[in-house]
Amino acid sequence: MCQSNTLQGPELHTGKWLQFPQLALRRRLGQLSCMSRPALKLRSWPLTILYYLLPFGALKPLTRVGWRPMSRVALYKSVPTRLLSRAWGRLNQVELPTWLRKPVYSLYIWTFGVNMKEAAVEDLHHYRNLSEFFRRKLKPQARPVCGVHSVISPSDGKILNFGQVKNCEVEQVKGVTYSLESFLGPRISTEEMHFSQAPPNNSFQKQLVTKEGNELYHCVIYLAPGDYHCFHSPTDWTVSHRRHFPGSLMSVNPGVARWIKELFCHNERVVLTGDWKHGFFSLTAVGATNVGSIRIYFDQDLHTNSPSYSKGSYNDFSFISNNNKEGIPMRKGEHLGEFNLGSTIVLIFEAPKDFRFNLKAGQKIRFGEALGSL
Repeated sequence: MCQSNTLQGPELHTGKWLQFPQLALRRRLGQLSCMSRPALKLRSWPLTILYYLLPFGALKPLTRVGWRPMSRVALYKSVPTRLLSRAWGRLNQVELPTWLRKPVYSLYIWTFGVNMKEAAVEDLHHYRNLSEFFRRKLKPQARPVCGVHSVISPSDGKILNFGQVKNCEVEQVKGVTYSLESFLGPRISTEEMHFSQAPPNNSFQKQLVTKEGNELYHCVIYLAPGDYHCFHSPTDWTVSHRRHFPGSLMSVNPGVARWIKELFCHNERVVLTGDWKHGFFSLTAVGATNVGSIRIYFDQDLHTNSPSYSKGSYNDFSFISNNNKEGIPMRKGEHLGEFNLGSTIVLIFEAPKDFRFNLKAGQKIRFGEALGSL
């Protein structure tokens, strides 16, 4: 007697019930595919978070009916870090009750290993809010400035990378690069600089090198949340120009820097350019999550982390045409600016071929210590 393969009874009903969610999901995904890109991204975002967070691939069956999760990088980039950073900035300005200051700051000190013995004011009750505590000053003798070497560290931090710039690319961490031109932006008009124009057919890197026999060098310093947050002039130089790039405020933690290519080109940054005794010199302060505020002491017109901005835009300000014909002279070790948490400083400068860094990648460094010399 032949047996039929047709599902009957409970088995038939079970098969139908299994098909219904799948058909409904296909229909819903079909509706999503007709939506605009921003709306689709908004709807896909919660599912993507669940896809990466839930154990045992709980949402993997969704991929069989056409849904694809956003990449981890795209998901991270979609986080509203600028909004979160502005909210954090507002919170930092809230004055804490005197009785609450010591426990709050003590927790921060313990978490990030802050050395309060170096602070100009060790009494925790002195700091009215978190912002004042982050921007605390040091005792004068806490950071002696090296007088022998030509370039010193502008801040406390960790050396992420250093060396010669090659092929118009700079390493943010070992093996991960970004474009020199994307980072600094188009070359500034030579009328604002103190040196002659390079041939227009040269590469961007060669246009920055102004003296024959010189090379272009770079150094990347990461400031952790527990580090001293002010930065200083790394050498004797003249600042001629400021370029402000509004942008994202993603974390610049070395782990994230390995993960996201051209991270420093995506983030908000302030590029100071000018010249020193060997030619071109620049210092760039790169913003990060909860570090929307970048302050340059001599630049009162600079306002960072504004609510709205155009992606890829930048604002230029000349200290030669607007202030005087000499620019802003800076002495080695002089106060230059500050962050409101941790962040990154990138030095890009021209020097003779015999310039040598006295560094190791990954080493801790303090403001005033030597970076390199001739």
